Amino acid sequence: MSRFVATFFGVGLLRPAPGTWGSLAALPLFWALHVLGGPWLTGLACLAVTLIGWWAVGSASHGASDPDLSEYVIDEVAGMWIALMPVSIGAALARVDVLALYPGWIAGFLAFRLFDIWKPGPIGWADRMKTPLGVMLDDVFAGIAAGIVVLALAIISHTYFM
Repeated sequence: MSRFVATFFGVGLLRPAPGTWGSLAALPLFWALHVLGGPWLTGLACLAVTLIGWWAVGSASHGASDPDLSEYVIDEVAGMWIALMPVSIGAALARVDVLALYPGWIAGFLAFRLFDIWKPGPIGWADRMKTPLGVMLDDVFAGIAAGIVVLALAIISHTYFM
């Protein structure tokens, strides 16, 4: 069961680029969570998937010297959802369909993938931990960084182009 969760129900077994597939698979679920409960539910889901992912990666990789297998993409789901939090909050505040903020979805996806691959600063530090917590934290940090990019781009767009 833990491997099933860690691979995000098998999505992490897709090739090539399982991390990208995991990030893409996170998108429709984030949309559904937002539609069902807005930013409150998406925020709680971010926390829940991070904690569940920590457990799943730890359990699935028990005894491994490096728990960060490429097939474990539950961390990408957590990071992608965190990156999209500004989109959920913005849609709720503006009282618009969350899909109307599609530039934020695109920016969040691209920024998250960039930070997840590049791993600057604390993202790389967490990745080098080589623990189940580090597996989750590097994507949480990448999601936070991507969320900041989404927010900055939204501010720039709404300040100078609206």
